[in-house]
Amino acid sequence: MKKSALVLMTLAALAGTSSLAMAQASDGVLTVATIGEPPTLDVMQTATDIVLTIDQHIFETLYTYDAEWKSVPLLAAGMPKISEDGLTYTIPLREGVKFHDGSDFDAKDVTASLKRWMAVNSKGKQVAAIVESLTEEGDHAVVFKLKSRYAPLLATLSQASVILPSEKIADTLTEFVGTGPYALKERKPDQYTQLVRFDGYKSPEGEPSNYAGKREAIAKEIRFVPVPDANTRVEGLISGQFDYADSLPVSAFERVEGSSNAKPVIFRDAGWASMNMNMKEGILAKKELRQAVQVALNPNDMMMAAFSDTRFFSVDASIFPEGSFWHTEEGVARYGDGNPEEAAKLLEAGGYDGTPIRLLTSRQYEFHYKIGEVAKAYLEAAGFKVDLQVVDWATLTTRRADSKAWDIFITHSNFPGDPTTINTITDTYPGWYVSEQKAKAVATYMDATTDDAKKAAWDGIQTVIYDDAPLYKVGNFNAVSGVANGVSGYEPTYWPHFWNVTPKK
Repeated sequence: MKKSALVLMTLAALAGTSSLAMAQASDGVLTVATIGEPPTLDVMQTATDIVLTIDQHIFETLYTYDAEWKSVPLLAAGMPKISEDGLTYTIPLREGVKFHDGSDFDAKDVTASLKRWMAVNSKGKQVAAIVESLTEEGDHAVVFKLKSRYAPLLATLSQASVILPSEKIADTLTEFVGTGPYALKERKPDQYTQLVRFDGYKSPEGEPSNYAGKREAIAKEIRFVPVPDANTRVEGLISGQFDYADSLPVSAFERVEGSSNAKPVIFRDAGWASMNMNMKEGILAKKELRQAVQVALNPNDMMMAAFSDTRFFSVDASIFPEGSFWHTEEGVARYGDGNPEEAAKLLEAGGYDGTPIRLLTSRQYEFHYKIGEVAKAYLEAAGFKVDLQVVDWATLTTRRADSKAWDIFITHSNFPGDPTTINTITDTYPGWYVSEQKAKAVATYMDATTDDAKKAAWDGIQTVIYDDAPLYKVGNFNAVSGVANGVSGYEPTYWPHFWNVTPKK
């Protein structure tokens, strides 16, 4: 049982009342220090982490992610009914759900919202390209008819594809009305975004699991305060100014742990670091030389240099971490302690001529730079010459768009809900990963309509990624945040959420 559910049940038993009644009686406020000001609350237009973090309390999607990052119903009443040819998805909708303005949620709201999403959102536009029609089937179901099978459909309907009242939809949103446990009361840019409990909220059923399951608006109010400076977030948490502080430096862990007002929180596997290779031009256009890079590197040493403590990272050859539905060891090759002798053999087989590898990294993400330093040492031990180029992040993102300007760049990302949305898999992402075996593996995935078929197809994609070597996965990193003493029920998630959380008294 999740900790949040256990806390609520225990308190309910002691009080002789239901946890929902307790939630309605709470007058507590949660003050949350975020990494900055959201540029907008229109998540369809700008699906950045800070916007997603705030908006998930106001708006809901048809599906959401459970603890395995599988898509499960949220505003949908169940999983879709899929036709035998895999081209028609009939999605049932929950009944009795209301928007913050008191209007009823129905199929008209869904079709209007998703048509806007398909027009303005980058992932929505990808879905639009394969949608033949989206229609209502009565008041409580919608029907997608597709031009071709599209396995990531539910995953893309689990993020940013929020449902608004059809009457409120416009090119530029002026009213932010959703079905979520909290409603927007006031937003003062660069000061705060104030959300208040929606007493008409109807929660989905089930045990809380990541973003899925029962949601209770226990705090009367959540106030998101932009605090761009990480040290200021730390000081505010320790002083008692904030109830939660997001994205703290790992160097602050002991200080927060030793304070009397707060405790640190580790969110495991917040993301992964990678070294992306240029397959289009330069010396790493040869597969043998990319595989030599794989063999030469030591992921543990790179991650230790980057994060200093095993509490803050893990090394795992699977592209997705343990606990994820997508975790697999299938296809793993040339991943281990770093073997300069074997790497040297691949250098010779690939006809390496001594041209330096241009390795791009940045100190704006200090862990990128430290990974680069260790990678340089291991590559040179294998016989490569390395030109480590340290630039600001803006320069790196500009330079990596030019296939003539680099050989490897270091980056990081979160773990997406669907594996085909990993940046590297896209033909046009810097690195230009194009291969016949990748195209076949991705096509097999796109044709899948069941979880088992998707999982088997992903095994095939990971296998060809290791063989083609478009990237080198360095490792998984954890994220550090902090929560005030007396706040209970908080469970760490990638986008922090504060339903099911009890404020301090």
